[in-house]
Amino acid sequence: MGNTKKLLFSDKNRIENVTEKETVRLENYLEVAQSLSRLTYESLYVIDYKEMTFEYVSDNPLFLCGHTAEEVRQMGYNFYLKHVPADDINLLEIINTEGFNFFDKLPNNDERKLYTISYDFHLINEKGKPMLISHKLTPVFLTDDGKLWKSLCIVSLSDNQQSGNVIISKQSSNIIWKLDLKRKEWIPEEKQKLSAKEIEILRLYKQGYSINQIAEKIFVSADTVKYHRRKIFENFGVNNITEALFYAMNNKLI
Repeated sequence: MGNTKKLLFSDKNRIENVTEKETVRLENYLEVAQSLSRLTYESLYVIDYKEMTFEYVSDNPLFLCGHTAEEVRQMGYNFYLKHVPADDINLLEIINTEGFNFFDKLPNNDERKLYTISYDFHLINEKGKPMLISHKLTPVFLTDDGKLWKSLCIVSLSDNQQSGNVIISKQSSNIIWKLDLKRKEWIPEEKQKLSAKEIEILRLYKQGYSINQIAEKIFVSADTVKYHRRKIFENFGVNNITEALFYAMNNKLI
């Protein structure tokens, strides 16, 4: 298990066994993941922390690096040892350790399932080319004693420029936590807030409209759209509309 354990598992989350009552909750749940995979361009997979395996991998070539979904499922996190460069392997080890440290400090109740962690790292595809992916993970099932039993992971191409960008968010919370990789410390921040006009402009950009088309739809000048766009860039700390949309969607602002 060695390096694989450092990437995914933690002694703090060791699951020795589960009760029959806990097992009953699993009935047909993988069918939901399979259905979801048919509705999204993103790649999905499910981690089983008790068995330390991938329980399901969607048939999406983005994530598979030339393998079949079944081959990746059988490889489990050894897939990452094979296809992630060394620097990013070290990054994943840090994220795993600090992520479980964060999770372990949360109150032991169902609210633990409201948290999501996201981060970026490189995969080396079947042609030997690195691609930066965005990886999001959220709990699906906890054991009765609050340990992470099953989690759903979503993989897509990242709009960031480099690895890292580690963020934990909680559903319906205005706070996010960013991991300072040097200090290995979670820094809480308030989510950026958008005005109604900024939200409308971002949604229209997401639909593919140009500046002039957006201006026409919301009855303002093109310069006004540019002004709001510039404010969004400044607030998010990004350089272009693609990065702004990624930030807004990743933080559930639109």
